[in-house]
Amino acid sequence: MTDPIVFTARSARMNLPFLFAAQAQKEATVNEALARIDSLLAPSVVGETAAPPASSADGECWIVGADALDAWAGHDGELAMFTGGTWMFAAPQPGMTVFDQAAAHFRRWIDGWQALALPAPPTGGATIDIEARAAIAVLIDELRTSGMGT
Repeated sequence: MTDPIVFTARSARMNLPFLFAAQAQKEATVNEALARIDSLLAPSVVGETAAPPASSADGECWIVGADALDAWAGHDGELAMFTGGTWMFAAPQPGMTVFDQAAAHFRRWIDGWQALALPAPPTGGATIDIEARAAIAVLIDELRTSGMGT
């Protein structure tokens, strides 16, 4: 028989709470885990700001900006998720991708929140470059439309 796995109180990657035998009010633990999964499964953020909005709707998610204030103090760079009338926080993991609704593009965590910066449309050149410039412009527009950059 193998030895039983010994769990800590929370999961290593997403800080999800675990249930334990004889635990009182298990629903609180399960509901917190479900709320975190709901926010982090396919994350979409309203935008990035350093202070919590004056009013928020359940399920709203933000990237906490630098020098965070009030209830967000000490959570710079984390995801702030509003659920059950309170803020929960999740530390980003390398490669985590969110869709930033305000900027209309995806952002990825790589030692900080990164967004793809698209190249400027080409300019100048001779007549022979017209087709190349048009093709590059189409590529940039398609990347922008798919949310890959600004």
